[in-house]
Amino acid sequence: MTPKTGPFPRPPARAIPRLMTQRLTIRRPDDWHLHLRDGAMLKAVLPQTVAHFSRAIIMPNLVPPVVTMADAMAYRERILAAAPGVGLFEPLMTLYLTEDTDPEDVAAAHGSGLVKAVKLYPAGATTNSASGVRDFDKVRPVLEKMAEIGMPLCVHGEVTTPEVDIFDREAVFIDTVLDPLRRATPGLRVVMEHITTADAVAYLQDGNDDLGATITTHHLMINRNHMLVGGIRPHYYCLPIVKREKHREALVDLATSGFSRCFLGTDSAPHLATDKQSPCGCAGVFSAPVTMSCLAEVFEEAGALDKLESFASLNGPAFYRLPANEATITLAKGEPAGVPPQIETENGPVVVFDPGRPLHWHVEDEL
Repeated sequence: MTPKTGPFPRPPARAIPRLMTQRLTIRRPDDWHLHLRDGAMLKAVLPQTVAHFSRAIIMPNLVPPVVTMADAMAYRERILAAAPGVGLFEPLMTLYLTEDTDPEDVAAAHGSGLVKAVKLYPAGATTNSASGVRDFDKVRPVLEKMAEIGMPLCVHGEVTTPEVDIFDREAVFIDTVLDPLRRATPGLRVVMEHITTADAVAYLQDGNDDLGATITTHHLMINRNHMLVGGIRPHYYCLPIVKREKHREALVDLATSGFSRCFLGTDSAPHLATDKQSPCGCAGVFSAPVTMSCLAEVFEEAGALDKLESFASLNGPAFYRLPANEATITLAKGEPAGVPPQIETENGPVVVFDPGRPLHWHVEDEL
């Protein structure tokens, strides 16, 4: 089955002057939210990230999940073994927070330098989240230890109670879970991952230096009409789900403003095409191969190409208290290039995110 692609109905372009830059060199970017899976899928998708990014925060929602330092060490070795070249890519590992997580194991993992964050999935919120947290009181000792040692908590910010509409899950989570959690744990450093709403933007901007947020490629480029109008496009289905156009615009305004506590986290999440296009399709958008091209389009349209380096290369390392990369990449603008429709794995193809619009920018010096 060939996925249905554009042209799609798009909102009118805002009347913002476009810069005439034809080439742009920035520090090499990092991806602060990435799914690599394991086995054959890992081997197939990892080169797509290594081509453009130096580091990535690796999500731990495998089956079984990465819950201990030993799990993280073993997964890191599998990633490095699959990486093309030696020393070109650094996986930044995370632990999956469960109600049985040991605070001392978390502290030891952080102290080793191997593990950079802990990931909170509310149980049932997204792919492979069944082991997530249901009773937040049971993880309070872990959160208090993390506040003590300065270790970030990466949060999938959605409630999963069935009476809450799927388009409201993020806003309700902020009010009923995240804000009380932060108030109860002073000093806890939190990354609101893949924010999707103006509500999240406002909460981030009102926060202190302990609060950061990632924004994905696809949430900057598509809204829910693109997923649903004229037919269902399963390769746009993700969690958190894409929202109204006003929310997409709020995300673009934030990302292109230079605001220092938001940064790129692609949430690139590969699934086999058969799993995406099934009667109960998987949530996830595979955007790694085209992220930098997409971002250049978004930032140019906003008249903010000069802010792209901050969003993609500087703000994330600053929040995680790591140095920015010394290496650079160059993006060049030319005739629109077609999006590669898919990549092949041993088990079948994975469809690449197609934003439904021409991409004039490409990375000139891929590894």
